[in-house]
Amino acid sequence: MSNNIPENLKYTKTHEWARVESDGTVTLGITEHAQESLGDMVFVELPEVGKVIVAGKECGVVESVKSASDMYAPISGEVIAANEKVTATPALLNSDPQGEGWLVKVRPSNKSELDALMNAKTYGEFLASCEH
Repeated sequence: MSNNIPENLKYTKTHEWARVESDGTVTLGITEHAQESLGDMVFVELPEVGKVIVAGKECGVVESVKSASDMYAPISGEVIAANEKVTATPALLNSDPQGEGWLVKVRPSNKSELDALMNAKTYGEFLASCEH
């Protein structure tokens, strides 16, 4: 398993990450662990710009050669950008899931939802507890 768990991200138990940007928007994606578990990505379906997503609810689909997996929103808000590079080249999720492979940017409706997410240390401990 990879130990690539950046400190500047917040994490969910369903292996999504959230990064607060300097302008107050939040970038979302799937973790290194998620892409390793899923394998080679072949298809990505993202919510459209303008759509309101809700924390804990399905907001997209990532599909690999092994399986399709729902993506769940770490926080609620309005989608202000969807990464067209990833929909055109799903393999970006394998090569750089926590960088160029980001999925959507949202304008959060309730920033306090970020407080419910795990920090890098807690997420690392969560991953370790899942491996028994």
